[in-house]
Amino acid sequence: MRKKRVAVVALLILCIVGLEPRFIHGATDSSDTSALNTMHSSMNSPSQLSQWKPWGGDPCGENWQGITCLDSRVTQVKLPNLGLSGSLGYMLDKLTAVTEFDLSNNNLGGDLPYNLPPNVQQLNLANNQFTGNGQYSISLMASLKYLSLAHNQFKGQLAVDFTKLTSLTFLDLSSNSFSGSLPSSFTSLSSIKSMYLQNNQFTGTIDLLAGLPLENLNIANNKFTGWIPDSLKGINLLKDGNSFNLGPAPPTPPGTSPIRRSPSHNSRGSENHSSGDSSSSDSRKSGIGAGGIAGIIISLLVVGAVVSFFLFKRKRSKRPSLDIERTDNQPFTLTSNEFQENKSIQGSSSVETKKLDISLSINLRPPPADRHKSFDDDDDDSMRKPVIMKKTTVVPSNVKAYSVADLQIATGSFSLENFLGEGTFGRVYRAHFEDGKVLAVKKIDSSALPGDQVDDFIETVSNIARLDNPNVTKLVGYCSEHGQHLLVYEFHKNGSLHDFLHLSEEENKPLIWNSRVKIALGTARALEYLHEVCSPSIVHKNIKSSNILLDSELNPHLSDSGLTCFLPMADELLNQSDEGTGYSAPEVSMSGQYSTKSDVYSFGVVMLELLTGRKPFDSTRPRSEQSLVRWATPQLHDINALGKMVDPSLKRLYPVKSLSRFADVIALCVQPEPEFRPPMSEVVQALVVLVQRANMSKRTIGVDQSQRSSSAEVNDYM
Repeated sequence: MRKKRVAVVALLILCIVGLEPRFIHGATDSSDTSALNTMHSSMNSPSQLSQWKPWGGDPCGENWQGITCLDSRVTQVKLPNLGLSGSLGYMLDKLTAVTEFDLSNNNLGGDLPYNLPPNVQQLNLANNQFTGNGQYSISLMASLKYLSLAHNQFKGQLAVDFTKLTSLTFLDLSSNSFSGSLPSSFTSLSSIKSMYLQNNQFTGTIDLLAGLPLENLNIANNKFTGWIPDSLKGINLLKDGNSFNLGPAPPTPPGTSPIRRSPSHNSRGSENHSSGDSSSSDSRKSGIGAGGIAGIIISLLVVGAVVSFFLFKRKRSKRPSLDIERTDNQPFTLTSNEFQENKSIQGSSSVETKKLDISLSINLRPPPADRHKSFDDDDDDSMRKPVIMKKTTVVPSNVKAYSVADLQIATGSFSLENFLGEGTFGRVYRAHFEDGKVLAVKKIDSSALPGDQVDDFIETVSNIARLDNPNVTKLVGYCSEHGQHLLVYEFHKNGSLHDFLHLSEEENKPLIWNSRVKIALGTARALEYLHEVCSPSIVHKNIKSSNILLDSELNPHLSDSGLTCFLPMADELLNQSDEGTGYSAPEVSMSGQYSTKSDVYSFGVVMLELLTGRKPFDSTRPRSEQSLVRWATPQLHDINALGKMVDPSLKRLYPVKSLSRFADVIALCVQPEPEFRPPMSEVVQALVVLVQRANMSKRTIGVDQSQRSSSAEVNDYM
């Protein structure tokens, strides 16, 4: 009997030991399984992946196609060349053990997920149909070594911060529609060997690539300008299809951008003294004839004469030395293709093209006894004028400079017929141009920007023009003439969200629930872009329904983005105009200080408008209901009270679960303490989950309510 027991125990131990590896391998981590389930559903449950399941299952134990595991964790997802469609889902960040993620050569589309596997070393999404910008979540993949987003439909500014990607050795962004200059964070790519940027619309110079350890670089068929750095000429370089300067690049002083001097300013002795040698060298390389050499000789003679004159003056005044400095207030101007603006404003009094300005001086040794006297022996220092240093402001070439006359014609002399509305910083008019385009023109009020602050306005235009997000209203032009400052934006025919929610039903068709959630998500994405993609972060400061414009498909576009950050008087005007509107966060009302958290609060108020159809502050209602936040917040977690709060124009055509989740997001956003409000990326993720569960990701406007029954509407979301 005892031997039998020993045998049974031994058999059990043997079975346990023998089965242990299979058990561990088969029990896939639950978070990995959930992420793959969601991914399967988002890809429209493809028949190619017959082993995969929309819920449950055991990816590791059942050897799902394309899945590699180590112990209980998924480590590789490799599904290339399978004709997969749909999107990637919203739970990929749960795949924390995945080091290789390859879905290349499929038909996957939509925006990249905001949460990709965080510890991936190889990410290949090439040859698909992804759109939008390169998503910011790639910026957090510190382990990334290989990245390919080639042959997709990405467009606009590259929205990836490469600061943490110091291990990246291979980068392929080719054959998309990326535009704008290369991100400055490229300089952090200390391990990069191969970079492929061809067939895009990148602009600017490639100077920041000069210090990278590149071996292969393809930048063909873009819009690059300037010179090719010498350090890149010894590598495998493809560069055709750009507008590079073919001549020799100018010398680059340490720590500065290369400067190419203009020969049109060689009458100054100081300038010739500092650049005479390089001038003769340039004359040989560029084929300057005898006339050019004669000019150089004359210039040298002028230098000698000037020096002799000052030595004579020094001897007469018995001073051991002196400094010769510019005493007029007109700085030397260096003109070159590198620093010249892309556009100048049209018209007689328009803003002239800005160039890089520097001041030069000649120091004669031995050291001066008095370094504060001007060369004309005048002891009155009050007559000296400071040298003016100007900074370069370049307006992107895709932004057009209009004249006042152009805009007067297009707006009918800013007639009442074309008046669209008035905001914090000025009035907005509809503009019809001869080519058939319809745009919106904002006249900046003088209280926001006085007419003489031209430089501030050009800098504002330059900053706003670089914003590139599908849910941010695009700046397409500007005008600065006769003390007038105007901004020209894309026009959205459906007006503002405020109009849709608060005008009578006779003037506007009510928004169905689908559209309201869609508008909230699009606006949240715009704010996420401003807060978390732009560097430094941009605080909007003026989130309200009247600044959310709707296009023909009811996609939201956030207007005034960046305007409040760059106008000198913006905060003062906002504090005056925001009083009593109901959008301001408590800390703004108390201190006047704006932050990304105050934007989150204002966005929560907009969501309340979408939910209830009420204005943020309505003096016509009973006193206890005038403030929308105070009235609604206590009821957001009471499902019965919540149903009574909903906009009556919805006629109860909404899913209860979706409504409850929407209210949960609102409650987080409008918390009185800013530190407890979530970042916009979390708000976006919560709304994405809501949309995914509601099966609304492919919807646009939705179907007219009169054509749907209540049960059909609810079934779409359950």
